[in-house]
Amino acid sequence: MIQIKNLTKNYGKIRALKDVSFDVKRGDVLGFLGPNGAGKSTAMNIITGYLAPTDGKVLIDGEDITENPKLAKSKIGYLPELPPLYGDMTVKEYLNFICDIKNVEGKKRKNMLDDIMYLVKIGDKRDRLVRNLSKGYRQRVGFAQALVGDPPLLILDEPTVGLDPKQVVEFRKIITALGRNHTIILSTHILQEVTAVCNSVVIINNGKLAASGSVADFSSDDGLNRLVVTLDCGRDAGQDALAKVSGVKNCTFSRIEKNCSVFNIISDKNVDVRRQVFRACAENDLPIVEMRPVGKTLEEFFVDVISKDDAGEGGEE
Repeated sequence: MIQIKNLTKNYGKIRALKDVSFDVKRGDVLGFLGPNGAGKSTAMNIITGYLAPTDGKVLIDGEDITENPKLAKSKIGYLPELPPLYGDMTVKEYLNFICDIKNVEGKKRKNMLDDIMYLVKIGDKRDRLVRNLSKGYRQRVGFAQALVGDPPLLILDEPTVGLDPKQVVEFRKIITALGRNHTIILSTHILQEVTAVCNSVVIINNGKLAASGSVADFSSDDGLNRLVVTLDCGRDAGQDALAKVSGVKNCTFSRIEKNCSVFNIISDKNVDVRRQVFRACAENDLPIVEMRPVGKTLEEFFVDVISKDDAGEGGEE
């Protein structure tokens, strides 16, 4: 669906993107990741046709975004981090305005807009002025405009920033539903969001491609055993007992969950510490609510990739 070929972008002497190449297959939901200043926004602006690359190509369903921008852009629905909304319009007026821009025929409009407003749950706000909507509802209107015309490719830049937890869950459900019939690029700093809705990942750093693969690849075995242990005790008591268990390389407190303390334990691959953990908890009268093995998290993989890339960047002349 999307081919990014040797993408480079210079701002004067500053090279924001350096020969970046990757593909997004039709039907993929891609998590596009990187730290602040990595070049994500520049890449997304080029993919959507807002910026021209210094070098390289972007093909949208075979169409070059630079050579044939009108046709290529017609295949894209874009939700920027700050949606381009007009506060003096009602929701219905604004979405009709977007239909005008995208040349959606009048006969198709009503049913299309009804379906979109139902999907993003703004039907009861259709006659409200956009400026009078909450942050969450303005974000929903921005999402709705990206869906006008039913483009096969959706590009979403930080779609859940500033939303409350309930709204975040609802947006994730919408993205998951849309992923059944659309190709999606999701740029976000919330890695749990990527794990929840994406099937593939691209990480860029310092303007370069740092890693790419499936979400499963990014959580693959790295030679260590990991356990999540939930104890019915306080943080300090659990930390002290678990850290002293023979074979445990690292024990970190994760969170409080239903008045219990959750810990992450790492040991060597050939060391199964579950029996020792059980004994230590029994000896210290620390009830085990749950103990389960887990794989390497996307957060851990992301930090490793960025750290190694930064170290390599620092070693270049």
